[in-house]
Amino acid sequence: MAIITLLTDFSEKDGYVGILKGVILTIAPNVRLVDLSHEIAAQAVLAGAYLLGRCAPYFPPGTIHLAVVDPGVGTARKGIAARLGSQFFVGPDNGLITLLYKNAVQQKQSIEIVELDRPQYWLKEVSSTFHGRDVFAPVAAHLANGVELKELGTGLKDPLLLPIPEAQRTARGWSAEIIHIDAFGNLAASIGVQELGNELNFQVYFKGQTIGPLKQTFGAGKPGELIALFDSAGSLALCVVNGSAAEALDARLGDALEIQFY
Repeated sequence: MAIITLLTDFSEKDGYVGILKGVILTIAPNVRLVDLSHEIAAQAVLAGAYLLGRCAPYFPPGTIHLAVVDPGVGTARKGIAARLGSQFFVGPDNGLITLLYKNAVQQKQSIEIVELDRPQYWLKEVSSTFHGRDVFAPVAAHLANGVELKELGTGLKDPLLLPIPEAQRTARGWSAEIIHIDAFGNLAASIGVQELGNELNFQVYFKGQTIGPLKQTFGAGKPGELIALFDSAGSLALCVVNGSAAEALDARLGDALEIQFY
């Protein structure tokens, strides 16, 4: 049974997610649908790319990821379908695949991408404001039914990729920024185990606060304490035990932090 995941900025309020599922199930009634998230901030393509990059590796080969965070809907931006290693992606060509694409390149996996220019695989009527329903959901369903990627469109070699914030070395440590804020208010930074390795004797400076040394678990801190730890994705995260670091620090995506060794 084919798996299609769904990631959008639609929320659950207006029925748009249900419509996507209805379109998919009409074309591919035996597919298994999995919701990744529908709470991406409106038009936040980079946030969608991060979440997709974190989630996709935990799905079996052949999974189709339908991602629609699409502020350019109805413009000249392309729609694409891609095979990145063993995973598939369907959505707008606006950078949502950035982390999946870079991971496939780093692991020297095969990559195949097509521009969605075959209307026979879309709904008959296409709105200029809802390509998720009229183009991307049908294409994902046809993929699930076994239609080959090359049948869905013309080959494309240069998908749009987003600039990904990277930590920078400084004289005393690293500079980084907040790249993800989860529902608990935990702040994930653009640095983690990969960069820091065994260099764990450091303090974090963020918005006038000094945080450290690194904790191993949430339970290692006291309720209300601001701590730093490595989260489940391996990123350095700032957290308030039993609270929200985002609220306590009025944090936003892109806020800078400094890591200094001692």
